[in-house]
Amino acid sequence: SRKVEKTYIVEHLDPELEEWSSLEYAAIARESYAAGAKFCLSSVPKELRLPRALQEAKGLHVEHESVEALYADMKQTVCLLDPAATKELSPGDGDSFNVFLFGGILDRTAELRKKGFEGRRLGPVQMTTDTAVRVTRIVVQDRIPLEEIPYVDHPEIKIDEHESTEMPFRYVKDKNSQPIFPEGMIDLIKKDSERGIGDLL
Repeated sequence: SRKVEKTYIVEHLDPELEEWSSLEYAAIARESYAAGAKFCLSSVPKELRLPRALQEAKGLHVEHESVEALYADMKQTVCLLDPAATKELSPGDGDSFNVFLFGGILDRTAELRKKGFEGRRLGPVQMTTDTAVRVTRIVVQDRIPLEEIPYVDHPEIKIDEHESTEMPFRYVKDKNSQPIFPEGMIDLIKKDSERGIGDLL
């Protein structure tokens, strides 16, 4: 059977795009493209101007329509990554689904659940959007079970010698056992720590 290209979709309903979201999306686009997959932002408001770095990102497709419209007659091929789902994502889900959908915000995930998309969970600890897509890709494309992926929970980022900040999420470790952050994210967090991390998240 010919391997069908996987598509990762994040619903972005917000007319704004925060800088940290932009860095996450750029990381998802880059990694998806490298893995032979497609990354799509759906429900993007027409007035949203994407930053140049995203406009030029290989592998990124922007859709103004919602995922329900795009996949109206192919719902069964779409898997919703949903913290409230009862089943965990498994490598076999790569055979059942071609499209993996991330609500972006929890309220949107709940709405999509009601629309009848089948859900899978990525474990009990909250992840950033780029981490959730990375984990999904590792499971369905690299066929590595969720529990065998190396994680670090709530890593600390050193702001300067006196201050560090704890990130309230689960991350995938790289080969040096460091959490994988999008390019530019640490600098952004340091820059924003003057304002207080609470405003950032």
